[in-house]
Amino acid sequence: MKISKLQYISQGLTAKEQKRNIRTALDQGIDWVQLRWKNAMDKEITNLAETIKIHCENYQASLIINDFVSVAKAVDACGIHLGLNDEKITTARAILGKNKIIGGTANTLEDVIQRINEGCDYIGLGPYRFTTTKEKLSPILDLEGYKNIFTQLKEQQIEIPKIIAIGGIEFNDLQAIKETEIYGVALSGLITKQPELVQTIKNILQ
Repeated sequence: MKISKLQYISQGLTAKEQKRNIRTALDQGIDWVQLRWKNAMDKEITNLAETIKIHCENYQASLIINDFVSVAKAVDACGIHLGLNDEKITTARAILGKNKIIGGTANTLEDVIQRINEGCDYIGLGPYRFTTTKEKLSPILDLEGYKNIFTQLKEQQIEIPKIIAIGGIEFNDLQAIKETEIYGVALSGLITKQPELVQTIKNILQ
């Protein structure tokens, strides 16, 4: 399954807000939705995921569930994205099977190597800058942090995996990020607030 260079991480405090934001992003051409609703109960997020899966199928978009492996399994999502303190990648792989996409968060070179060894299909590396979307924010990387990690991977002769830049990325950051060895970007606030930028962002990332 193809990993999109532009990933939308959903926002919304309620199911209604989540649905509205995701539908708007899909209407604008998003083809990868990571459903992220951290404070929801299992049943709430399962119900939402079932609805969002139908929308994603109608738009031929991939649905990735953040954190809830059981929900990804229940709704037969395209895959899962796991933070460093979430379920283990090996456990998720055993539950979901080898054909599902598994992404993992990383903040340091050591995290990236760990994620490679765990067999992640892509790595969400960040945060790029300060973001209010995430509680307990890891140290901020910025452009230099990304470049340093890529340099060290090359020095250790480790093949650079599909790395997705994440965390507080703004429109004016995209060109500079693209000029590193980054595979793609994951955006939350930018697309939620300015969904009309989706096609322009896709063109920049091509």
